[in-house]
Amino acid sequence: MRLGGEGPSGNFEDRTGQGGGFGLGGGGGNALGCLLPLVASRFGLIGVAILLLGYCALTQLGGGGGGLVPGAPTTTAPSGQSTLPPQTRDFLTRVLGSTEETWGEIFQKNGSRYTPTTLVAYTRGTQTACGFGQAAMGPFYCPNDKKIYIDPAFFNELSQRFGAPGDFAQAYVIAHEVGHHIQDLEGTLDTAHNAQASAGQADGNAIQVKVELQADCYAGVWAANARDAQGNILEPGDVEEGMRAAEAIGDDTLQKQTQGRVVPDSFTHGTSAQRMQALRLGMQTGNPASCKF
Repeated sequence: MRLGGEGPSGNFEDRTGQGGGFGLGGGGGNALGCLLPLVASRFGLIGVAILLLGYCALTQLGGGGGGLVPGAPTTTAPSGQSTLPPQTRDFLTRVLGSTEETWGEIFQKNGSRYTPTTLVAYTRGTQTACGFGQAAMGPFYCPNDKKIYIDPAFFNELSQRFGAPGDFAQAYVIAHEVGHHIQDLEGTLDTAHNAQASAGQADGNAIQVKVELQADCYAGVWAANARDAQGNILEPGDVEEGMRAAEAIGDDTLQKQTQGRVVPDSFTHGTSAQRMQALRLGMQTGNPASCKF
């Protein structure tokens, strides 16, 4: 993937090295007094926190615990010095810059103006407007502060644990979360939240799957339209990188790996086949209108 033609985004916060403490709450289903709308949408390794029947329910995939816990404390290291390598910062800001240029052009063609999201890089844990975010949850978007949160160490896990290396696989992660921001701007997250509020758990999960697949499709739309001076930024092998990543984090694949069986009613992000299909659809059409919710 070629990066360099676009300018790095200024909508970036570096919280790495701030020593975020862990604000762990109980497991999913505890009444946390959560009043947050569609608390956060995650990339798909652990699960998704949703507002369901008046409390935050955490559907956990891939083992592990943790969730977005309102009001959990965080600590800051005395030095507060960044631990983000310059090349990682450059990659994050340039991919984000590319999404801003691309979605800005798409919105303009449709007679509207794109308001960018902010990307926050952190280490281990950080406070958000959706509660306390932890690296174990994977990258996520918080609609309450319009920000994307990611611990860059996730990219190592994506490559080593899930067998999905490559710069485009990493860019897909960011573009997926930007896709949630697009949904937020369009009102889709509010629509999904309202539908989930009156749905049972299985139906609420099915709604969340639609949200996540549309974000995958939007990631493909970005990839299809992103340009530099030489044309589209994709290079040979990039599409395959994206497909490997989408396949690796499908609900069915993760459940088989971690619990040996598949429970479709608990899916929150879609199967591997669905996620690959959604990403491919966006890349083939380059049209956000093809990404149905």
